[in-house]
Amino acid sequence: MYEAFIESEISSAHRLDGYPGPCSRVHGHNWRIRAAVCCQELDERGFAVDFGELQSHLEEICAGLDHRDLNRVEGLEGLNPTAENLARHIYRELDRRIGGPRVRVARVEVRETPGSGAIYRE
Repeated sequence: MYEAFIESEISSAHRLDGYPGPCSRVHGHNWRIRAAVCCQELDERGFAVDFGELQSHLEEICAGLDHRDLNRVEGLEGLNPTAENLARHIYRELDRRIGGPRVRVARVEVRETPGSGAIYRE
């Protein structure tokens, strides 16, 4: 099994509904996102995936999240915009764009701070 990954960063705000502390108020993060795809076989060029193509898809997704209030982002409606829910959202959006018979999204990691984050995989 091969796994290839790319990383991106966004800056956005959120508030955590029901949280018993200061994170229930609007605050911001510089989120670090790592998306990994996997495959059993490499393509004819020896790639699991073209990094440029993968980066382009991730950047499209991130453009809808960067410098936004995550509590108001389409696709996250009705969800508390935790790192966990953000990772699932990005995973599913990326899988919709790149997932196929040869390559699939393996996992998406979202770091809220350098020492904390969440990973989503299916």
